[in-house]
Amino acid sequence: MQHKGVRVVGCMTRDGDRGTVGNADEIAIELAPSATDDARALIGELDRTLSAEYSLEQRHGLALDAIFQPHVQFFLARLDGMAVGCGGVALFADFAEVKRMYVRYMARGRGVAQALLARIETAACEAGLALLRLETGDRQMAALRVYARAGFQPCAAFGAYAAMAPQAIATSVFLEKRLTAPATV
Repeated sequence: MQHKGVRVVGCMTRDGDRGTVGNADEIAIELAPSATDDARALIGELDRTLSAEYSLEQRHGLALDAIFQPHVQFFLARLDGMAVGCGGVALFADFAEVKRMYVRYMARGRGVAQALLARIETAACEAGLALLRLETGDRQMAALRVYARAGFQPCAAFGAYAAMAPQAIATSVFLEKRLTAPATV
């Protein structure tokens, strides 16, 4: 069976990458306007994964209710129709922040994380923002590799994280990526 690649076109990064995902299975990224069963299941899996690695004080993910607020867009990734990942973007005045990014283990390595990030970048650009930031844990090695490949660079604690007690962010890794609007043709 031949799988179709997915092309997610959003804003370009500084190196001109438009977020192409090649040789991937059929990946669909959809906006989740409310807490669907799929969204609840994925966030629950993410919370269980993080609670096994980090203390409550060191987990900074948005609560389910906070994900579905006007300044946050939350996306589900489907691989051949099955919900396998999620990720959101919180839109602030001067930057956007990746929130609750997660891909089920069985779907990793198949372009799902890249497709989600491309959609998140597009949402940030559509909101007129040129800076995308995130906080993740230092034990999330797969996530750190995905973000590095996507062009994220280390940065200082930002926003609310900058005001947190040192022990609360002791396991946090802060990253950012500069975005530019796509060239018009």
